[in-house]
Amino acid sequence: MKKIVLFLLIFLPALTFAQSDTLSITLENVKYPYPVKFMNVNVEGQDLRMAYMDIKPSYSNGNTVILFHGKNFGGYYWNSVIEILKTNGYRVIVPDQIGFGKSSKAFIHYSFHALASLNKKLLDTLGVKKVAVLGHSMGGMLGIRFSLMYPDRVSKLLLEDPIGLEDYRTFVPYVSTAQQYQTELKTTAESIKKYYQNSYFKTWKPEYDYLVRIGSGVVNSADFPRYAKVAAMTFTMVYEQPVVYELANLKVPTVLFVGMDDRTIVGKGLLSKDEQEKHGQYSTLGKETAAKIAGCRLIEFDGVGHIPHVQIPDVFNMSLLANLTE
Repeated sequence: MKKIVLFLLIFLPALTFAQSDTLSITLENVKYPYPVKFMNVNVEGQDLRMAYMDIKPSYSNGNTVILFHGKNFGGYYWNSVIEILKTNGYRVIVPDQIGFGKSSKAFIHYSFHALASLNKKLLDTLGVKKVAVLGHSMGGMLGIRFSLMYPDRVSKLLLEDPIGLEDYRTFVPYVSTAQQYQTELKTTAESIKKYYQNSYFKTWKPEYDYLVRIGSGVVNSADFPRYAKVAAMTFTMVYEQPVVYELANLKVPTVLFVGMDDRTIVGKGLLSKDEQEKHGQYSTLGKETAAKIAGCRLIEFDGVGHIPHVQIPDVFNMSLLANLTE
């Protein structure tokens, strides 16, 4: 049995902001929990930068975990997870996917296949042969695609409230990327907080405010139209590239963590109230999904929404450790 160090973690984000409320679209004025490095990549003829943190363990157990963030986030919200993993001997790699966080906001064809290949390139560059993959929300969709493409590189797949557990195309009305761009341009702090309250957290707490501050701070940037365009392009990626039909093809050990109060639907605002009640029910989707993946272990958190590692960091992190070491 591997050594496990457990301690209570109060989730206080290791972030500082400039005096201005305006954030650059590559978050230069947001301090991440650990130093950020960049990998230069060329995608569709464009020279881009992929940001990442590479955190050394307090002592080495020989294992590495890579963390894939959700669509509305970047590496900045993984603080408590990084600390618990680092303290228990894991090397932790935390990329910002192209189009997100501190990485380039590129006008390219966004696909989970392409993002997965970039993460493989990152691991190759860092000399990492095998990883446990923890993917939250959209990062869960990416984690599934990565594990399908490179099963020999994955020791375990851990999915935290992944989106894409249902095919949004079958019930969310189609909107073009151009139409979604117009919606993204209307983003405000109020609209972000309202969405997070309705989908992510049943009860709002002040410690969640920093998520809204980052999400809305970019709105004041002169480059926000580029940010909004990329957000629309990645919305299209999620909508048009479902992974739900390939879950049975997963060949790596898989653990699914689900907040039972999660009500996340991509394109939720396009649905009537009645339609919203029919979908995004993770208390049901979790069980249905686990049944599709051979040997999948399902961990359910009562009274928890879309981001367990933020809402219940201590409970989530202990469960994460237990499922990494077994």
